[in-house]
Amino acid sequence: MMGSKMGETKLDGSRMKVAQTDGTKLDAVKMDRAQAIKAPAEVCPLCEGTGWKTAKAKASGSTNDRRVTRCDCQLRTRREALLAAARIPKRHEHCELSNFEFEGSFSRLAPARMAACRFVEEYPLNKTGLLLVGKAGRGKTHLSVGIAKALIREKGVECLFYDYADLLKQIQDSYNPAVQTTELDLLRPVFKAEVLVLDDLGSVRPTEWRWDTVRLILNARYNDSLTTIITTNFADEPAAGVIEPDAPRVSESFATARAAVRDDTLGDRIGERMRSRLHEMCRIVRLDGENDFRKTFRSASFG
Repeated sequence: MMGSKMGETKLDGSRMKVAQTDGTKLDAVKMDRAQAIKAPAEVCPLCEGTGWKTAKAKASGSTNDRRVTRCDCQLRTRREALLAAARIPKRHEHCELSNFEFEGSFSRLAPARMAACRFVEEYPLNKTGLLLVGKAGRGKTHLSVGIAKALIREKGVECLFYDYADLLKQIQDSYNPAVQTTELDLLRPVFKAEVLVLDDLGSVRPTEWRWDTVRLILNARYNDSLTTIITTNFADEPAAGVIEPDAPRVSESFATARAAVRDDTLGDRIGERMRSRLHEMCRIVRLDGENDFRKTFRSASFG
């Protein structure tokens, strides 16, 4: 019995030591938290935490002409928030106008980069959108993301990126009763974003529902005079069977043979009415380079 009690005393003593150790650790954690709470937040030296700074007065000679403007810290915070909300895919986070290749073997892409830089400079005085047209791998997405990031950082403009096929899929998924997001919840930011980047337009085969969705988005933004930047792999040409007024006349047999081997055009993919609407909304920028960015990158990586 004595041995049993001594064993219990030893066991209780070890438990007490463990409890004391745990208590010490807990007290240390509480002290660290208290210190963290008490630590003063970093205060901007320009505005002293007010969010406003004194602006340079105009040369009026009056000493009472004092004005304020948003402090740089507030603008920086807003830009960071806009960039986080822009939905730029991780795969394209590195894309900037400054690292777009347009020299050497990519020199034919120089006019496209120049058009992108000019677009950023002129916005919002000129709010006409851009339609970037070219084969896959020519850098259209890189340019469009670079434009969006430049607008956010340099001018504090709200931009939103959506892949065309992904947007359609999300809208279709919203019809599922088990999904909490509604179609309107998805489309509201697409309708209202100051600048929308719609990537890879026409990448999925057309249906009446898809045409109606494209028409709804483009018409809403057109009516609100909002800027849209669009990329597509499809040639900006009319749909099959549609003859443009200024197109050269060809024989019926030649036209039939050409139609048999032709690739789909933007007119085929989104319909002629919406293609015409895009011409009203956007300036066309063609990326005519022969080299595929992605193949060149893979060759450089594994060569």
